[in-house]
Amino acid sequence: MIIDEPGSAVYNISMKQSFIKWIMNTIAIMLAVKFVPGIIYSGEWWGMLLVGLIFGLVNTFIRPFVKLFTFPLLILTLGLFTFVINAMMLSVTSWLSDQFNLGFHVEGFKAAFWGSLVISLASLVLSCLMPPEENKT
Repeated sequence: MIIDEPGSAVYNISMKQSFIKWIMNTIAIMLAVKFVPGIIYSGEWWGMLLVGLIFGLVNTFIRPFVKLFTFPLLILTLGLFTFVINAMMLSVTSWLSDQFNLGFHVEGFKAAFWGSLVISLASLVLSCLMPPEENKT
């Protein structure tokens, strides 16, 4: 029996968690747009949902490779280089959003750095407000 087939308990929990993380990313990005000068959004409401999706995909597929290749810097700086990596991922999200004309733009490294800090803090607070994950196997 395959546990992770559509309709199984594990599959439904995984989809629910993915949806919640997507919404949390979108809310965190909206807070960065509101509070960080240099992060601009000038599109429709559904475009912000797509920006959150792009941000999640960038963090899922690109960020692990960047962390792998910058591993010596992460060790040397005791993990502080993670803030620079987060800023780079926000800049990549901005570039991809520009390619799709979504209206999300980050102006420079300083805005990306502060925006990544706001997004990290907002994600931390939002994840603390979520109920614990259920493990049904």
